[in-house]
Amino acid sequence: MQQFCRSELETMIARIAAGDRAAFGALYDATSAKLHAVCLSILKDRPEAEETLQEVYLRVWQGAARYAVNGLSPMTWLITIARNRAIDRLRARGSRPIAVVNSRDPLAPDLAETLPSAEPGPEAAAIASQQRRMLADCLAQLSDPQAGAVRAVYLEGWSYADLAAREGMPINTVRSWLRRSLLRLKDCVDQ
Repeated sequence: MQQFCRSELETMIARIAAGDRAAFGALYDATSAKLHAVCLSILKDRPEAEETLQEVYLRVWQGAARYAVNGLSPMTWLITIARNRAIDRLRARGSRPIAVVNSRDPLAPDLAETLPSAEPGPEAAAIASQQRRMLADCLAQLSDPQAGAVRAVYLEGWSYADLAAREGMPINTVRSWLRRSLLRLKDCVDQ
């Protein structure tokens, strides 16, 4: 996977806003592994993460014109879209009825045999492992309360209000605290 610098990603997003499908394909190739990892870390379900990733890129295609070079990195913008879509899906999951499989159904064992493995391939597992190590190293540079807050909101799907209640802090203080933590993580990841 080719690595692109910030300005190249910003150029791709600008070209996508103009309807450039080749730029969209290039952006997908450059960022899909990382965004899939974001979705998977929140949803803990590979097929659901893949569906969410499709929704993310649909939003990118539709919203590229709204992206403006404003000091935030394009990866921050993309990761925010992925995180928000995954959290929305996670919250919607709680309102869906759970399907019950009839174990007496003679087709049930056959169906189980035809399902593809949810295990990642060797390359995907290696990339995910490297990303987990990098994130763990960067989170270790934060104080324990800050690292716990980042994990709760961005990896486990907590709302700012839930975290503020847990910490006994005003919600705006929590937002500021998380923003500073994310900026430190961004600096760490960019190194």
